[in-house]
Amino acid sequence: MSDIQERIVDSFNAQGLMTTIGARLVLVADGEVHIELPFSTGLSQQHGYLHAGVTASIVDSACGYAALTKAPRDFEVVTAEFKINLMRPALGERFLAIGRVQSSGKLLTVCSGEVRAFSGAGDACKVVALMQATIVNVGR
Repeated sequence: MSDIQERIVDSFNAQGLMTTIGARLVLVADGEVHIELPFSTGLSQQHGYLHAGVTASIVDSACGYAALTKAPRDFEVVTAEFKINLMRPALGERFLAIGRVQSSGKLLTVCSGEVRAFSGAGDACKVVALMQATIVNVGR
């Protein structure tokens, strides 16, 4: 495991929210991070869909960690802003949040993210949310 992968795994494992909701880090690559979440009724809203707050949380973390893959060694990252489009009800057995770096600079990184919903076995999925996020590099 590379140094950056180790930093991201350690940071992810220290996040109380990701542990609480049952999210799991499944891919760390240069400029891209994937986070998986199994559906739970404890994370649903009143209609039985995955709650928008949970959807936003997993894709925000995926974007933030994607940005961290590009951050200088002595820096951490925080989200400065994001915009999310909830495209359809988040119905599925599991969800995959994908964060990708679009542009990275000395202080700011712009990322795009998506959340895919999977139902049943196989790779068939629907995109349920899209995000654009601005992530700030901050000294440790």
